[in-house]
Parts: sequence; C-alpha cells; structure tokens
Amino acid sequence: PGQTIGMVGGGQLGRMSTFKAKQMGYTVVTLDPAPHSPCGQVADAQLIAGYTDHLSLIELSQRCDVVTYEFENVPSESVELIVSHGKPVFPAASVLNVTQNRVREKTFVRQLGLNVADFLGVQDQDDLEQAIGQIGFPAILKTAGGGYDGKGQFVIGSADEAVRAFEASGGVELIWERQVPFDLELSVICARNQQDEVVAYPPTENIHVNNILDISIAPARVSPEVQAEAQHVACEVAAGLGLVGVCGIEMFLLPDETLLINEIAPRPHNSGHHTIESCICSQFEQHIRAVCGLPLGSTELISPAVMVNILGSGTGSRLAGVPELLRTPNVHFHLYGKREAKADRKMGHITALSVDVETALEIALAARQQLRWE
Repeated sequence: PGQTIGMVGGGQLGRMSTFKAKQMGYTVVTLDPAPHSPCGQVADAQLIAGYTDHLSLIELSQRCDVVTYEFENVPSESVELIVSHGKPVFPAASVLNVTQNRVREKTFVRQLGLNVADFLGVQDQDDLEQAIGQIGFPAILKTAGGGYDGKGQFVIGSADEAVRAFEASGGVELIWERQVPFDLELSVICARNQQDEVVAYPPTENIHVNNILDISIAPARVSPEVQAEAQHVACEVAAGLGLVGVCGIEMFLLPDETLLINEIAPRPHNSGHHTIESCICSQFEQHIRAVCGLPLGSTELISPAVMVNILGSGTGSRLAGVPELLRTPNVHFHLYGKREAKADRKMGHITALSVDVETALEIALAARQQLRWE
C-alpha cells in the first residue's frame, strides 16, 4: 500500500476495483478514452486516451508501480509496451493471448484435460463445410475474437443459415460450437497471486436474458459435489494460465452433472459483484491483493446472496424509484456513474442478502421492480 496502480479501462469493474484499492491505501490512475468514465470518477487521475495511444501508455507506466486492466479486449501489444517500459502488468499478455480468441481459449482448456463443447475454427468455406459435417446442428457460430454480452453470435440450425451467417460475418475468424442442452449456467470467480496461491469462490448460478447476465444466485443451487468440482476446475484453469489476478470462469452444467467450460474472463466478473457484501473478501479486493503481490483473502460466503443487474432502457437517463428500493431491508444498491442509460447497458446492480437464496431472489426482484428510467 502507498504505491500506484494503473487501470487500463474505465468501466464499472475498474470503478469497483478502485474503491477497494483506495480503501487499502493505494493511488489509482486509469486510462480510458471516455471523459468522466465510471472508473475515472473515483480514481486519483484519468488519462483520456485510447488503448493503443503509445504516449499515454508510456505515461501510465511511468506514473504507476503495477498495471492491470478491467476488460479483456485490451490489445496485447499495449500490455507489452507497458512491460517494455519496466512495469509489470497483471494478468500477463500471455493470458490475454489465450482468452482473447475463442479457438485458442477452447484449445487451451482441452489441453488441460478439461471439458469443452465440440468446436472447430472457421476461417473459410472449407472450414465451414468441415464444421457442418463433423459437428452438425444445432450449433452456435461466434466471432473468435472480441464480442461480449452475446454480441457476434448466431444460433445455426441448417446449412442455409450457416452460409448466411458466415457471409454476414465479413471474413473474420469464427468458431463453430456444438449447441449443448444444459441444466444451469454456473460461474466461479478464481484468484491466483504471484506466490502461486489459488483460491476459488463458491459457484454462482447465472440466468441470462438476451445473452446479458440478469440474475446471479450465490451459492448456486447444485450438489456439494458439483460445487467442489466447479471450484477445482476453475483453480486448474487459473494455474494453467499462470494467472495473476482474478478471473471469472463460465461453465455449463449438463443433465449428467458434467461441467463444460464455456468462457474465461481474466478480470473481475459481473457474476461476482455479490461478493462485495456476501463474502469476507470481495472479488475486487482479491484482484488488488493478487496484482499487488499480497496474500489472498478468504472466499467464504457469509450470507446467501442474489445480484440482479440494472440495465438501461434507452428511454431516459434518470432513475426513479430509488427511495422505494432503499426501504427494502437487506438490499445493497450500486450505480456506476454512466451518463447515458442506453438500451441494455449495464448501469448498476442490486444485491440482496437473506437466510436462503430463494428469499434473497424474491427481495432482489421486488427491489428492482421499484425502479424505472425517466
């Protein structure tokens, strides 16, 4: 503590990490092209610049003792530039290299001996025909790089749909994945530090609407065996990546209780926001501890919790109903300081704590019902 942390990216994950870093006595400088970014509002300073702006990246490295990032589409060249100026960046560029490309990510998971849905990389018409022949339908065709909250995904049920989606993709690298029927979507937040300490939080059960996370339930309503296996798998991934920091590992639970890894996000994760109130050490504090070389904290869940996202509606930017929401006991309300409430934009979240997840779910949903955009 007392040193300066650089944060590449100015979104809500950086904002919530910065709150914890400041509480622990660190100074934070963020870099983001948007003035008044959610993170910039609470950091000590913001460099208003793009993620490939060499001069600003060099300035960030000069002003900071260690650098991290809050979204995984930071160009790995930018990370390497900071490292070349003598400052460590965590998670490392090698982690980004794996997680920024879905084909590399799935190949990496498979090499660890862990389960993924059948997949093939698709770069041309021949690859597409091979994927149709080998894996078949139904399938999901996704861009291999970029994309979040379901962007760049097509559900494919026929060869005609496959050709149309392939042509619409504009020649970027794609991944063809078998669409697997699953019972639940789970995620595990996992952390690893430079001393090779690895910890995992209890799995969270996630419910998506239109490919955007809507509800996270902690602990997930699964057997103790599935909980333990999900945590074990997450730790294997973190260790295999050589991760330093926090990552969110998304999984599908199949009807036979097999776990398939769907995605790895090398940063704090939306499904871990409940840990701010529900755990001894939140995912954000854990991330700061890990990147700053400190011992990791306890991942113990001290209360069942449900988090629900607050999304923009595109119809107004003033949130009404907050006093009514705050009359609800055991509810924690977070807004991210975003100026425009665009449709489906993550504007904030609500976490409800209770004696069991069913009650917490009722409280969280009732609290969110109080809110409306005007």
